[in-house]
Amino acid sequence: MSRSTKSRTSRAIRITAGVVAAIAVGSIPRIASAVSKPDSTTFSMSPIAKQVQCMAADGHTPPQVKVTVVRGQDNDRLELSGKGFKPGLQFDLFTIQNSRLNAVGALDPNFKGFGMSWYQSDLHANEEGRINAHVRTILLDQIFGLVDGGATPVRPTNTFNVGFWFNRPADAALCGFTGTTPFNGDHAAGPLAFVSLPNATTNLGPLCTSPVRAADGTTACNP
Repeated sequence: MSRSTKSRTSRAIRITAGVVAAIAVGSIPRIASAVSKPDSTTFSMSPIAKQVQCMAADGHTPPQVKVTVVRGQDNDRLELSGKGFKPGLQFDLFTIQNSRLNAVGALDPNFKGFGMSWYQSDLHANEEGRINAHVRTILLDQIFGLVDGGATPVRPTNTFNVGFWFNRPADAALCGFTGTTPFNGDHAAGPLAFVSLPNATTNLGPLCTSPVRAADGTTACNP
């Protein structure tokens, strides 16, 4: 589905008609699709505790990061702001399928990898220890990636979480990090620094504002 106002309105009309017809025959379908979605969402990102010493301006107080995403007709606008970082640090921002943390901010014991991941922006801590990013793309409820064909095709996969990594591995050496991760343009980044938390009920990331429960009990996002 496109993001145009016309298509959204038409879809709502079709769904509403379906609900009326279903009620007439005595059954009630899921109606989440007909509910208006929020125009924006705001959430905080959480630090990976092991890395706080390496990014906190004073070496121990966790920096703070807030994200606001505003829904648009053709695309959405993400505004990220953070404070309390060591000046000069560089990070790489991604939207990702899976968070490293669970809903209460602890390391997820069932974590098996970040899954589908999309590079969105660089971040630079200025001399005051602040970071900012402005991203325009498809974000709320519809962001996804896929691999069409080839040896290892991947079905459309949503990336409803947000995370950012140290751009330079050396910046996290004091915190015990060695090696590299692929999360920068050179595919030689440091460890995860901050990440969003999934919803405690749906386990979906905050870029999904309209979760729906399927007949088999699983939860997905209404696009």
